[in-house]
Amino acid sequence: MSYEGTDNSMTLEGRALECIRDDRVLFSGLDLVIGAGHTLLLEGRNGSGKTSLLRILCGIRLPESGAVTWGGEDIFSLGPVYHEHVAYVGHRDGLKLDLTPMENLAMARGLGNPNPDTNPGDALQRVDLLGFEDIPTRNLSAGQQRRLALARLLVTRSQLWILDEPFTSLDVHGIELAEELFHEHVSLGGMLAMTSHHAVNLGSAHVHRINLSA
Repeated sequence: MSYEGTDNSMTLEGRALECIRDDRVLFSGLDLVIGAGHTLLLEGRNGSGKTSLLRILCGIRLPESGAVTWGGEDIFSLGPVYHEHVAYVGHRDGLKLDLTPMENLAMARGLGNPNPDTNPGDALQRVDLLGFEDIPTRNLSAGQQRRLALARLLVTRSQLWILDEPFTSLDVHGIELAEELFHEHVSLGGMLAMTSHHAVNLGSAHVHRINLSA
């Protein structure tokens, strides 16, 4: 799967963004741009606004001021049209624990824009979960559940992946798997916005960093 074109329609921009929480300004006047094949890595201490910024970029939260645009149009005006391009993995895995891994991925495909190149079985193989496809997800370890959450990224055709601490609960092998998925996504013209307390090796020169504690 690839994402053709690198024009403005493939660009996410934030202009003069401000976020306030509990009467405290987390950030103000923040500008950012993510183009096809590029990664935005958010850094900063706990409470600096990293998660809040990701939620703004997802369209889950409104900024106090400023605008986020996709292809030059405000994401809150685009609504579902924008969300077709976005896949989000937050602190929680977002899984249905009573469903099996196969059922979770089938549901993700049904609710999103299905990726014709990757079926649920393919995705489970990519994250080393073959053999666990038909057991209740609640019986998986925390690391396995995290890998399943990342497998959801593969079964939909979302160009922009927004990830909040995606390496949570992963062991060294799981982190390597995740980094491979992220590098492949970006190399095919995808976009990535993420936070991480871990050092990130994406094998790409197109990594832009914003430190919200600076």
